[in-house]
Amino acid sequence: MSALFTPFTLKSLTLRNRIAIPPMCQYSAVDGLTNDWHQVHYASMARGGAGLVIVEATGVSPEGRISPDCTGLWNDAQIDGMSRIASGIKAAGAVPGIQIGHAGRKASANNPWEGDDHIAEGDARGWQPIAPSAIAFGGGLPRVPRAMTLADIARVQADFVAAARRALAAGFEWLELHFAHGYLAQSFFSPHSNQRDDAYGGSFSNRARFLLETVAKVREVWPEHLPLTARFGVIEYDGRDEETLEESIAVTRQMRERGLDLLNVSVNFVIPDVKIPWGTPAFLAPIAQRVSRSAGLPVASSWGMDEPQIAERIVADGQVDLVMIGRAHLANPHYAYQLAQSLGVARPDWTLPAPYAHWLERYRGAAKQAAA
Repeated sequence: MSALFTPFTLKSLTLRNRIAIPPMCQYSAVDGLTNDWHQVHYASMARGGAGLVIVEATGVSPEGRISPDCTGLWNDAQIDGMSRIASGIKAAGAVPGIQIGHAGRKASANNPWEGDDHIAEGDARGWQPIAPSAIAFGGGLPRVPRAMTLADIARVQADFVAAARRALAAGFEWLELHFAHGYLAQSFFSPHSNQRDDAYGGSFSNRARFLLETVAKVREVWPEHLPLTARFGVIEYDGRDEETLEESIAVTRQMRERGLDLLNVSVNFVIPDVKIPWGTPAFLAPIAQRVSRSAGLPVASSWGMDEPQIAERIVADGQVDLVMIGRAHLANPHYAYQLAQSLGVARPDWTLPAPYAHWLERYRGAAKQAAA
C-alpha cells in the first residue's frame, strides 16, 4: 500500500491522499477579482487527483498584494469569483483551500516575468509598502517601507479576520495564513527585519506577538471543525539556523495552543543573501519532522519533493503528513495520476473524468502490452 495514497484526516475533513497543490500566484487578477483564467486553472489542478488544492496568496488588503495583479479578499465583490473556484475544486474531488496574507515590504512589485522587482516610485500602478520597521529587503526590492504604527497593526489584523470570513463565505474549507517568505508576518518575527522598540519588537515574545494575535483572532471566526493552518518559514540559512529553528518551534507550539491545526514548513526568505541547499532533494523534510515532533502538529512541506520515490518515502517515514507539489502540476495537471502509476497504485482512490480516463487508461494498457 502506498503511503502517499492513504487518506489524511484533519478536523472534519478527509483528503483522498497526501498530495497537496500549494499556493502558486497566477498574477492574472484585476482589482483583486478572479476571472476565467483562475476558474479553469484551479479546476484543472483539482481534476488531476490531488487531495488538497490551495488557491494562491490572496491579499487581505490592496496594500497587501505582492503585485497589482494578485487576487484579493478585501471586499465582498471578490467573494463570488472565489466561490466559483472553491466549488470547482470541490466538484473535482479535492478539498478547496485558500492562502491569505499580506506581502509587507515585498509588496508593490512587478510580476516575475516583468522583473520581479519593486514598481518604481511615482508609477501609478504601485503603492507605499509597510512593514514592522523601515528596513528595505534589498536586491531587486530596494524600496524602504513605512514602519507600521500600532493602528496599522490592528487594522491589518482586522483585515486578516475579514478575509477569513469572506473565504468561509466563498466555500473554502481549508485556510492557510501566509506567515512565510519574508512577507509581513515573517518579517515581524525575524530580527533581520524587525527592529521595533515597542511591544511588537525586540524580545522573542514581542516578535511573536503579531503572529500569535493574528492566529487567535482568525480562529475566533474560522469554524472549529475546519482546519486553520499556516505556511511559516522556520529557517533562514543565514548561519544562525539552530537559533532560528528553536525560536520557530517555540512560536509554532504557541500557535498550536491558539488554534493552529497544521504547519506548512518553509524557508524564511527574509534576507536575500543566504545559502539554501536547493540541490538536496526534500531538504526541508527532516526539518519539518523535527518541527512536528517538537511542536505537536502535523506538517506539510515542499521544495524538491515531487519525485515519486522521494514523496513516497518522506510520507512513509513520517517526516511530513502532506507533500506540497507545485511546478510538476503546472507541467502536468494530472501529476497525481502519474505518481500513482509510478508507484504501482493500480486504482487510485479517485476517477478522472471519462473524456480523460478512457484515453489515459487505454494508453496505459497499450504501453504495458508493448513492454511485455
